[in-house]
Amino acid sequence: MTTIAANRESALTPPSLRPPLKIVGVSGSLHTPSKTTALVSAIIDEVGRQARIESQLIELAEIGPALAGALRRDDLAPDATEALRAIEGADLLVVASPVYRASFTGLFKHLFDFVDQYALVGQPVLLAATGGGERHALIIEHQLRPLFGFFQAITLPLGVYASTADFDGYELRNEAAIRRIEQAVGRGMPLIEQAAQLQISEYVSTW
Repeated sequence: MTTIAANRESALTPPSLRPPLKIVGVSGSLHTPSKTTALVSAIIDEVGRQARIESQLIELAEIGPALAGALRRDDLAPDATEALRAIEGADLLVVASPVYRASFTGLFKHLFDFVDQYALVGQPVLLAATGGGERHALIIEHQLRPLFGFFQAITLPLGVYASTADFDGYELRNEAAIRRIEQAVGRGMPLIEQAAQLQISEYVSTW
């Protein structure tokens, strides 16, 4: 069983003196510009309204060619390796994919196939997705949540799904979708801040 030990000194540090949260967004879209990337950016912006952050956005449309021919992590180009290190060192991951053939994109999965099996243990992950209509919203529960459950990450209670109708071009406009982002971040923030103050023990289960 995985054990997590509290860092007592960090727990006593006032929020104003804590370092900014490291937020890493991952867009699984294969196109740019992209509604999925716009959704990830909107979520990161909302986190920034509720906490001090440093953010980085990883777009598969940019690093995808470096992933496609790699069979092992040491085959990867430097920009792809840097992206993996950012993912593994984040205080919060914001991940999203367009629905493609009833699942996330293949390159999105290929990227996370290279992530170390135990690097995301205890790491908060906010799940999001985009699709042509509302019927695709269950991708969050049926595809994304099990993937990050394998990594023993903390998937936040609320995910965010946005359909094509929620956008004006590549800008999220629908008020209900914007409120879903605010609610997902607001409910997740206590878990995000707590996880940032915890230290994973050296022992991690391999079952």
